[in-house]
Amino acid sequence: MSSGKAFFIDTTRCTACRGCQIACKQWHQLPATKTHNWGNMQNPEDLSYDTYKLVRFQEHNGPDNKPVWHFFPDQCRHCLKPTCKEAVEGEVSGGIIIDRQTGAVLFTDKLKETDPDNVINACPFEIPKALKETGAMAKCTMCVDRVHNGLLPACVKTCPTGAMNFGDRDEMAKMARERLAEVETRFPMATLTGLNDLRVFYLLSDAPKRYYTYASADLPPARMDRKTALRKIGRSFNDFTREWRIFG
Repeated sequence: MSSGKAFFIDTTRCTACRGCQIACKQWHQLPATKTHNWGNMQNPEDLSYDTYKLVRFQEHNGPDNKPVWHFFPDQCRHCLKPTCKEAVEGEVSGGIIIDRQTGAVLFTDKLKETDPDNVINACPFEIPKALKETGAMAKCTMCVDRVHNGLLPACVKTCPTGAMNFGDRDEMAKMARERLAEVETRFPMATLTGLNDLRVFYLLSDAPKRYYTYASADLPPARMDRKTALRKIGRSFNDFTREWRIFG
């Protein structure tokens, strides 16, 4: 596989129009999510089995004590080495696959054969969601059906400000670095996330935690399924026993 594809999301250009959020619903034919006034302009309150894309809202006081809004279009990061896939490999073959053309991390119906918590707890960004009734799981698909046919992901196609960008991963990384250099004088705290290990890069004008708890996260070390762990423990014990017999 080549470098695959990637998103570059420039939050300095995001107006929280939520066009990306609606376009995702429309393309995937997802039902509306029942919500309520929970004290924030953001709706729905979180990602779900029926919501793959969500623009998160955070309000802070700026240096002049005036309110400052931070908008964060949240979605699956399509990790280069997805820990969700590693978490279930020993249990369900083909439960999570990686698309060879794009690098997209895709869930399949086979995930119904495993405990959804294994997948949910493995994600450092709290992205995967399960349907309680069946155990089926869903998240952003990178619109691989569109991309395979030469189209942009629905969220990128509909973005009116250039906040959402998509293309070859190397080109998106270059675009992200160039854009960071452009905005650093205006936003001294500006930073890029995801360049080393993800397929979704965010340009943030402020510290990641001011956008969202999981705007940025350190990827945990590769996870090990129970069977592999037991095999490794067994080998270690056998090695120890053999050495004890030789040198003991």
